Amino acid sequence: MRHNKKFNHLGRQKGHRESMLANLAVSLIEHKRISTTTAKARELRKYIEPLMTKSKETDSAKLTNNYRTVFSYLQNKEAVTELFKVIAPKIANRAGGYTRIIKTGFRLNDAAEMCFIELVDFNENMMKAGAAPKKATKTRRSSKKKAAAEVESAEAPAIEAPAENAAE
Repeated sequence: MRHNKKFNHLGRQKGHRESMLANLAVSLIEHKRISTTTAKARELRKYIEPLMTKSKETDSAKLTNNYRTVFSYLQNKEAVTELFKVIAPKIANRAGGYTRIIKTGFRLNDAAEMCFIELVDFNENMMKAGAAPKKATKTRRSSKKKAAAEVESAEAPAIEAPAENAAE
């Protein structure tokens, strides 16, 4: 019976599933954005977000223990160092929700649903654009008048300023 066993096994046995999630977590920490199936991304989110919360600890007594705990999950010294030194300061003021899943469609081979999973504070495109792109305001005015005004301004000859040193 499977009472209260609600996680996705991903078609793998326990050892394979744990090492796959650890490898995906290391890749996400190193590259800040990876492409995978939606089912794996959801399980990866459950796996990595508690580790990221542990990395935010600033108390030196708990820091060493958290470092060792995260290392026991990831088994990659470079990834753990980057998590604690680079990622943790950026997510220090965030209460949770460190990752974002963006669905990208279906894989051609087996029609598996694919997605990007990325660290929220490391997406440069979203950071440059601000919170959200501005929507065009809708008006009830006729677009015919506006189009006619644009055509007239395009047909009018541009007046050029005379060049002062043209004779030289």
